[in-house]
Amino acid sequence: MLGVCLKYTQNNYGSKLQALATVKMFDDLGIDYEIIRYNKKSLRFYIKSIPRFFNWVFINDRYLQIQRMVEFRKHPQIKENVDIRNRAFDAFDACFSDNLSKVYSSYEELKRECPYVYDKVITCSDQLWSPSALGSGFYNLMFVPDGTKKVSWASSFGVSKIPWYQKGRTKKYLERIEHISVRENRGAEIVKELTGREVPVLMDPVFVFDKSEWDRLVPCEKPEWEPYIFCYFLGENPEHRAAAKELAKKTGLKIVTLRHLDKYVADDDNFGDIAPYDVDPARFLNILRNAEYICTDSFHGTAFSIIFEKKFVVFDRYNNKSSNSKNSRIESVCENVGLKDRRYTGVENISQIMEKNIDYTAVSEKVLQYKENTKKYLTEAFDI
Repeated sequence: MLGVCLKYTQNNYGSKLQALATVKMFDDLGIDYEIIRYNKKSLRFYIKSIPRFFNWVFINDRYLQIQRMVEFRKHPQIKENVDIRNRAFDAFDACFSDNLSKVYSSYEELKRECPYVYDKVITCSDQLWSPSALGSGFYNLMFVPDGTKKVSWASSFGVSKIPWYQKGRTKKYLERIEHISVRENRGAEIVKELTGREVPVLMDPVFVFDKSEWDRLVPCEKPEWEPYIFCYFLGENPEHRAAAKELAKKTGLKIVTLRHLDKYVADDDNFGDIAPYDVDPARFLNILRNAEYICTDSFHGTAFSIIFEKKFVVFDRYNNKSSNSKNSRIESVCENVGLKDRRYTGVENISQIMEKNIDYTAVSEKVLQYKENTKKYLTEAFDI
């Protein structure tokens, strides 16, 4: 049986839909699998996590988490609305209920039972190799014994460089994994720098399915409002919202948006004409695929804009000079499919970018090649 290390419970549209694409791919390949559930709230886990408090990525992530909690407490009405969205997220998790392992209550139990339950284990995509997660020993498969095959599918470090004090431990877990693939071009360079290995760059699992296949996975439903611009912003940059308003004024279209996604954003209070909260990942996908235009600073917002062949503009969520920048994922996907000109840096006219023609025939050919590379990679890794 294949053990799957997959972050499917995170209340994020991209994470949920990526997890859905991942398991549906395993279903299509006829693989017997289960998602490994590991309770990290053990004393050993917290002790192992102590070094993370000296990690700048971890510190920044925790700071943002605390800041989010404080801001929502200051705005109880917003929190009530966000709770509605979170309940919609939780209900969507029924998609994964048929393939869940028992809950391993400790790292010791997980490590002890792994070789008896799984003959191979895969870690699946997203920013699971972020420096902030190094100490857990889960998504980097350090709990898996040497005799069990280890695979990574489009894994992401989420950063452009590994902190100097983590390079040794990062090299150690990379050298244990027999089959490595990464999501970003920079990720492949990191693996090469640390281990000397050449590894393939595979795009996010959501690209395994084209728009007609996504129509099968998530049935298409028309929203009650049309036509509209869909603004999917995770960041808080007011200039991005101003640019979207400029586009709305020029086109005469209303803005549909999802407010306060990653944190409370003051500018979101008055941004957008329509802002529903009872939006699960399926409804999110329907809002996106029925939009006239899409403005986003999200990787998966970009990915699904490409899959559904939309007119879209991508904004940088992070300052590229920031040590916490995670823009490399979007940079890679736009570069790999020939859509670097969809990026907005603040000096362009947003309407001109939006109206540039996209040769989706050429884009589809590149994505098709990725799909073929992915299936070849997985079938070889699993000896199918």
